Amino acid sequence: HDLTFVFAPMVHWPEVMVTYDSTEKVLFSADGFGKFGALDAEEPWDDEARRYYIGIVGKYGVQVQNLLKVAAALDIQTICPLHGPVLTEDLGHYISLYDTWSSYTPEDDGIVIAYTSVYGHTKIAVQQLADKFRSKGCPNVVVYDLARDDMSQALSDAFRYSKLVLATTTYNAGIYPFMNDFITRLTEHNFQNRTVGLIENGTWAPLAAKVMKEMLSKCKKISWLNTTVKIMSAVNEENRRQMEAMADELCQEYIAKSDDLANKNDMTALFRIGYGLYVVTSNDGKKDNGLIVNTVTQLTDNPYRVAVNINKANYSHHVIQQTGIMNVNCLSTDAPFSVFEQFGFQSGRSTDKFAGQKVNHSDNGLVFLDKYINAFMSLKVENYVDLGTHGMFICSVTEARVMSDQDTMTYTYYQKHVKPKPQTEGKKGWVCKVCGYIYEGDELPEDIICPLCKHGAVDFEPIEG
Repeated sequence: HDLTFVFAPMVHWPEVMVTYDSTEKVLFSADGFGKFGALDAEEPWDDEARRYYIGIVGKYGVQVQNLLKVAAALDIQTICPLHGPVLTEDLGHYISLYDTWSSYTPEDDGIVIAYTSVYGHTKIAVQQLADKFRSKGCPNVVVYDLARDDMSQALSDAFRYSKLVLATTTYNAGIYPFMNDFITRLTEHNFQNRTVGLIENGTWAPLAAKVMKEMLSKCKKISWLNTTVKIMSAVNEENRRQMEAMADELCQEYIAKSDDLANKNDMTALFRIGYGLYVVTSNDGKKDNGLIVNTVTQLTDNPYRVAVNINKANYSHHVIQQTGIMNVNCLSTDAPFSVFEQFGFQSGRSTDKFAGQKVNHSDNGLVFLDKYINAFMSLKVENYVDLGTHGMFICSVTEARVMSDQDTMTYTYYQKHVKPKPQTEGKKGWVCKVCGYIYEGDELPEDIICPLCKHGAVDFEPIEG
């Protein structure tokens, strides 16, 4: 047996190392890929592994990400963790979940409400709010009474879902002890990258919202709701209006995805257009397709017209010429680099870019993205202008929906915050400004085409020594 030892400090002890047996292709992963529960328990791996990861390893996401980069270079056919079953099938599923958990990316779309209630009034508010979320199309609403339910499960689900509402009473000028414990656990486990709303209850001097926000101030990338519900003992009409406003904020994208609830004539969607990055979706009659574009312009507002420029070499150009319709999806700033890889670094001629993914359809029958967009517009081609290498489609707007208040992804934001920094240290040559591909050599061929993003020599720049 040929064994390779890789140090993995803080996963989850300082001295941890994992072992790879290249003869049997086995990774002995220490605490990685472990789970709670007995080996013979008939239960899904994901739930107890998630609870184990968040509770035991969750604080050390950066260290786990470093370990996953090493694992990606290995041919692994079996994973043997210290805790839980040996994993031999569908390893990609387990590795993908670990990548999601350790990057603090929401695993599922939904809202967790965690609350404490002394006399029952806060509980009533939470129940009413949960009903509002469900009525507005939220796909998952999970409610935890922190004084009675499993605290570790509540913690796990707070990391699992994309949005969190905390509701508690003011207690001794602070917050109720179970909520204090819960928020302390969130911060200790690096809670981040979530949307959070607050409900406070207090008859004389409500302080709970202020205290909760201060406790979470050390957490990164928290988007706070504009609405805070302030209850003075029992829920009143003003509180019901506040909860309605909170539900509208949290469920805006769910409402927009619903054929029954969506405002399909929300022309403020056009305000999302900037010098940004968009996914244009189409269908060739056999499969859905999408590509990244950066030239979408509003032309008029009476009637609403939009121009979209597309390179003639792209398959979508041909499809849209044939069908006369498209959807423009306005990417938001939470879109990860994988979206650009999916729609920008491969061709729809040979790839089904939506294979295995959840899709939504607008009234024109075309796909709009399930996440990472703040608006989309359905367009009908009225005129076409030949621009040489590109074609300009001048379109009327047949449908427009606003999904969220997230900022639109601009090209500048993509370059600064989304595109991975190329590893140019010690290398000599040229780097693609679009995707970061490195061409090593003294001279850049004039006819070079980037193998990743398919851009030409004009988008390469020399590596600075």
